[in-house]
Amino acid sequence: MSRLLDFVFGRVVLSGNLTVIDPDGQACRFGDGTGPAITMRVKDRSLGWKLVIDPSLYLGESYMNRGFEIEEGTVYDLVALLMRNVEALPAPPRWTNLFTGLRTLTRRLQQRNPLGRAKDNVAHHYDLDARLYELFLDRDLQYSCAYFEHDDDTLEQAQLAKKRHIAAKLDIRDGQRILDIGSGWGGLSLYLAQCADVEVVGITLSEEQLARSRARASEAGLASRVDFQLQDYRTLDDRFDRIVSVGMFEHVGVGYYPQFFRRVRALLDEDGVALLHSLGRFDGPGHTNPWIKKYIFPGGYIPAMSEVLSVIEKARLYTNDIEILRLHYAKTIAHWRKRFAARRDEALTIYDDRFCRMWEFYLAASEGAIRYQNMMVFQMQLTRKLATLPLTRNYMREREDELRRARAPRVVSRRAGE
Repeated sequence: MSRLLDFVFGRVVLSGNLTVIDPDGQACRFGDGTGPAITMRVKDRSLGWKLVIDPSLYLGESYMNRGFEIEEGTVYDLVALLMRNVEALPAPPRWTNLFTGLRTLTRRLQQRNPLGRAKDNVAHHYDLDARLYELFLDRDLQYSCAYFEHDDDTLEQAQLAKKRHIAAKLDIRDGQRILDIGSGWGGLSLYLAQCADVEVVGITLSEEQLARSRARASEAGLASRVDFQLQDYRTLDDRFDRIVSVGMFEHVGVGYYPQFFRRVRALLDEDGVALLHSLGRFDGPGHTNPWIKKYIFPGGYIPAMSEVLSVIEKARLYTNDIEILRLHYAKTIAHWRKRFAARRDEALTIYDDRFCRMWEFYLAASEGAIRYQNMMVFQMQLTRKLATLPLTRNYMREREDELRRARAPRVVSRRAGE
């Protein structure tokens, strides 16, 4: 067994059942033999020193480039085993501390998102071929954490529950104007427009998402009430009764938080309500995983609530309600991961094998991060005035029950090429 591979896996994998076969065909087992068997065959002779230098970058790169293969189990099984073991260590491996420290110190530079660059960063991920997302998302193309009211909910049921949950927290009523910051493929904006007699403005920096959203609004007969725009939140000058942002805040960058919340306050009516839905960290400020930064979300960052709340206070907004969705996103991504795996052959007709392996690793690592690396999703409800909403959360439950009893709004999902 390669000395460097033995060094890395021997110090990290203390539980589980991992067999590593080195490029010379020598096999070694790591862990205590518990759990499902995972076999990893290493082809890249440089993988050992790469994992010593920077495992959080090179493990994913090696999988993309077929530097190793999973002969027993799946890439998710491997990633989950490694994450569980790393989190169980008394301290991170000492050889990773240097890169962790440097990335934390330079995170503001890495998360630079001025107006032009922000659009380019969004295009890197969201302007991919829409057929890719149709392979694994629900029919409404919801690309954010679902809300599982029951363990056996389908992905479609849980995504509808998420939209209903958000609408109830926003206390959507007739006559309101609503802003959706980061409107994606339009599903939430269209849902809100069907919950009450309201006007919705959805803004995105993705040209692909904009085209799809407008087509869906037209098909649903909602184009007169739902206006999708290619616009940065920083350039918008208007007033709204309600503001919602789901899954967009992770692209803002920590250096832009003050600007974001000042803009939310300026755009929000005096009696308005805003709802922020974002991935978050349980364990305080950190840095973006280097593989995710390089290949998936350039300029992105998952915030800790501690670095968000202080900025909200300075922006003179009231935080009325906070809800932590702990494992909901792990369950969501598990659905995505399994759906993608089931339709991988179709993905290969859109993108090449290297891209598909990148996407597999992305979904596996994202699910594992929620389960084993102190990640979660939070929803924050914000207002400009302290007395805007009722004193208890009863109105949320009552409104959610009303929406649940009502006929579900029609989902309009135009497939690529239609």
